[in-house]
Amino acid sequence: MPPKRKASAKAEPIIESEELPMKKARRAPKVLKTVKENGESSPETSTKSNKTVTKKVEPEIQQLIDETSAPKKKGKKAKDDVGESSNANKKKNEVKPENEKKETPHKEKSGRAVKTTAAEPVVKKKEEPIISKVASKKAAKADKAKKPRIKIEEENSTKEVTTKSKAAPLLNTVESKWDTINFDCTKKSSQGKRYNLKITSWNVDGIRAWLKKGGFSILKHDKPDIFCLQESKCGTQKLPQEVVDIEGYKDYWCSSQKDGYAGVGVYSKIEPIDVVYGIDSQEHNNEGRCITLEYDSFYVVNVYVPNAGRGLVTLPKRLDWNKSFKNFITKLDQKKPVILCGDMNVAHNEIDLKNPKTNKKNAGFTQEERDGMTDFLENGFADTFRELYPDVTDAYTFWSYMSQARSKNIGWRLDYFIVSQRLMPKVCDSTIRNDVFGSDHCPISIFISV
Repeated sequence: MPPKRKASAKAEPIIESEELPMKKARRAPKVLKTVKENGESSPETSTKSNKTVTKKVEPEIQQLIDETSAPKKKGKKAKDDVGESSNANKKKNEVKPENEKKETPHKEKSGRAVKTTAAEPVVKKKEEPIISKVASKKAAKADKAKKPRIKIEEENSTKEVTTKSKAAPLLNTVESKWDTINFDCTKKSSQGKRYNLKITSWNVDGIRAWLKKGGFSILKHDKPDIFCLQESKCGTQKLPQEVVDIEGYKDYWCSSQKDGYAGVGVYSKIEPIDVVYGIDSQEHNNEGRCITLEYDSFYVVNVYVPNAGRGLVTLPKRLDWNKSFKNFITKLDQKKPVILCGDMNVAHNEIDLKNPKTNKKNAGFTQEERDGMTDFLENGFADTFRELYPDVTDAYTFWSYMSQARSKNIGWRLDYFIVSQRLMPKVCDSTIRNDVFGSDHCPISIFISV
């Protein structure tokens, strides 16, 4: 029995020396060196050497010895296990290099104590960071896969916005490039004569606003012999000083009794024989809708025809005006040829507006208004523009301020030069000045040899 006790007493420090390379592999050579300095050939044959080793390693692995060695080893089985472990430890320390010592605990087959105390903590400490590293790599790859998609979506959205902004309609222009417009006419009449009279007509849609937009410059650049304007929306006594007493012109005004409504005016280089205000109708004369100037060989009539109104509320008034106006012009025509100009507030045919199908029940294109224009022309008058350009499309004189209609050229031809049929052979040209701005209408001109 005493030898057995001696063997177990020697076995405990052997476990300690075995555990040393597992905890700190680089300190294993120090243990061997200590044994040799005491003159012992191996840890199994010297108690003194064992004590020396125990003193050096005990503070570092005492806790592992208490947990694994003493409580779990019993009898012969424990002794055999210890012996096998010590032999394995001896061979490992003397033969195997340092890099293999780290893998030894995973290859040991002898003792449960070695496997449980050394291998499990090492595996846990090494596997956890590997798992997290793999997870982080996967997450990084996933982020990389997502980022290009986000960029593509952002790029696509930017392209869409850019495309929309490029397709967006231009704003309605309010300034005219006067110096780039040719206001002259080189055409001759069907009789082979050059024009000697130019008349320009323009619905200014409020003379004060028109002045601010530079519309009055038309007199300087166009230089018409007679200039007729409609819808001044200003009483005669309230006209801006800039539009009165213009050098080279005589001016004539017919204003509505209702302030800010209708109103027409005429500038003439040629002094007329007579001027008539209204249309010989008590009901319509107080609205300032017509001025007639008599010259030697013709009449010039400047007119602003009543609108049928939103929802056609004033259509009856408009139809009554048509009768009175037709009678008035017919009487003039019996005396002298008539040159009629102004805002007639009707698109005569489908070619005279952009969207005829959707406007058949709207003011300016009802069948009643169109029939009224047909009836008027059949009474011995000619629409000069359509006589010269019967098939020209997209030729308009009015555009709504809404929905950028003018920039899209969604318009109506509401403004006319109508002459007595016998004057038509003397007409050189009838033009639409759609490149002149300052109102929701554009000016029109006639060149005639009289």
